[in-house]
Formats: sequence, structure tokens, C-alpha cells
Amino acid sequence: MKEIAKKVKLSKPFSVGKVTIKTDRYFPNAYIIDLPLDTMPDHIWQDIFERKWQSSRHLWDRKLFVMGDKLRLVTTADEFEEKLDWIEQVVKETNKGIDEHNIAVQREEEKGIQEELKKQKTWEEKARIEMIREALRKRFT
Repeated sequence: MKEIAKKVKLSKPFSVGKVTIKTDRYFPNAYIIDLPLDTMPDHIWQDIFERKWQSSRHLWDRKLFVMGDKLRLVTTADEFEEKLDWIEQVVKETNKGIDEHNIAVQREEEKGIQEELKKQKTWEEKARIEMIREALRKRFT
């Protein structure tokens, strides 16, 4: 059975001095920046997040990863403000995906409950019919 997932946001406010920023040894002029999240994302959030950021048109100049309770951005310093806006948008879209996922899970649970009630009703009906048959057997056989 599918499970309800929790939303995750960038931590705000956070201590800028505690944010890890270092140069990337694989990409020239690139930096690795670890941005704090308000909680550790579950596998559902991470899966939706991966799909959202990878479907972005900005893949050529940045990479984004979930690392525990942080988002790791690998990018150049160019237009950094715009990249922060992009990250917030990806997180927002991910949480929208979480809402959609949770609605689908709730509908599936409700459908399962309805099916169980229907099965129970059918079983009870069969039991009543069997009681009637048993009464008929006792009386007429």
C-alpha cells in the first residue's frame, strides 16, 4: 500500500555562516553549496524532487542533489540569485507533487475501504441466505 508523504522546505531563516560552500574539483569555476532543509525528505519526496529538477531547462549549468537534510547545488556563481529562485521553484513544484501523491493515496485508501465494505456486505448476505437454507432443511427434510 502506498504511504502519505511529507512536504519539505528550505530552512528559513538559516545561519549563512554555517552553509558549506566550497569549490568543485571536477568542474572549473563551479561551487558546491549545501542549503539546509527543514527536515530530512523521505524517499517519495526525493523521487518527485529528482523528476522535477531533472525536467528543468537549466540542467546545463547546475546540478541539484538531496544529501540528508540538505540540498546540494553544484553551479557557477553566475546569476546566483536566479538559481536560488529556481531551487525554491523546484521545491515548490515537488511539494505540489506531494499533494497530488497524497490525494491519490487517500483515494486509493477510500476505494479499498469501500471494497472491503462491499465484500463484508456480500459475506453477510451469503450468511443470511445460508441461515434461511438451514432453517428450511430442518423444517422440510
